[in-house]
Amino acid sequence: MYEVVAKIEGLGHSMIKLGIEEEFFLVDPESRDLLADPDVRIFEACEAHGGPHKFVREFLRTQIESNSRVCDSVADVRTALLETRRVVIQAAETYGAAVMAASTHPFADWKEQAPTPRERYERFVVTFQDSVRRFLISGMHIHAGFGDPDSRIRVMTAVRRYLPVLHALSASSPFVEGRETGFKSFRLNLMTNLPRTGLPGPLQSRAEFDRLVADYQRMDFIGDASELWWDIRPSGKFPTIEMRIGDVCTRIDDAMCIVALYASLVRYLLRQDQAGKLPPEPPTEIIAENRWLAQRYGVLAFFGNEQGGGRKDIIDVTEELVDTLTDDAQALGCEPELRHALTIITEGTGADRQVDLYRLRRLEGDTHEESLHQVVDHVLAETRASINPTA
Repeated sequence: MYEVVAKIEGLGHSMIKLGIEEEFFLVDPESRDLLADPDVRIFEACEAHGGPHKFVREFLRTQIESNSRVCDSVADVRTALLETRRVVIQAAETYGAAVMAASTHPFADWKEQAPTPRERYERFVVTFQDSVRRFLISGMHIHAGFGDPDSRIRVMTAVRRYLPVLHALSASSPFVEGRETGFKSFRLNLMTNLPRTGLPGPLQSRAEFDRLVADYQRMDFIGDASELWWDIRPSGKFPTIEMRIGDVCTRIDDAMCIVALYASLVRYLLRQDQAGKLPPEPPTEIIAENRWLAQRYGVLAFFGNEQGGGRKDIIDVTEELVDTLTDDAQALGCEPELRHALTIITEGTGADRQVDLYRLRRLEGDTHEESLHQVVDHVLAETRASINPTA
């Protein structure tokens, strides 16, 4: 999302502005490997045909990021996602590439990739060395604009306990460099090699956040707030809270479920905040433990049970969350998208489909390399089908 979200302050809790960013890999359809130096006309075509959306080059040349226009509803986000994916896929296919909507490539070697020539990225390589060179990952970021600066910070803090569920539902990165990692989302393992990542601490006001940013700048750790790469953060450019924990969802229906969950959570928690009834915050360490379980097990996770102790199946956690958010989802016109969370748990995530296909191909006699190629073909096909289900 790149337009200025104007006049957010004072909007009622039913008025939430949304935007979404997705990072995609560009793949050689013949080798199934990443294109280390894709045709520059792909990026030019996206910019030329992007309409109200924006397309930018990511850290690696093999990536492209879509930034949607500002959306007035969850349904509007679906329209924007269809538009942005269609632009990227058509531009890529015109110039010899295929598009992968997943957070890691199953077998690509980070040593074969090259950074986009840009001063900011060159500085990151000098500073972070192999931590950023191995950064062969893509993510999905969802912006929500609502309330006033202080309420946005309080709601952001309250969202933290729900991030493990949101992340588990988005998982799409089980393979790295030809290995089945044992994680449904290995992306976050790579992400947290950098500083200023993971969960933010509990913050209760915009002034508290601004003081923290000022301390980072005073010590010359960051240039601006965009270098805080937390799982959820205040946007450095817009009056929004940007949720960044999600993997890229291969299917648009799965992505829209995450959008609906986040938007409904924001509305629910904003109502609680306005009534002075936000619940006490659990320890950040406990949220982090559930976050790790989401990375490791995805929709097979058993989270810590805040109320009764012990562990709680993600299906029970999600059913309770969906019930809690139903009124807000109805108000936002996205109850079917919200309830799709239960379908994801039943049918699996993008990560589950990748792992299941790989294991099936191995059982049926394909080599390790052949099986990984089948996984790539599957993700490419699902990505393309997201804009044309009959293709």
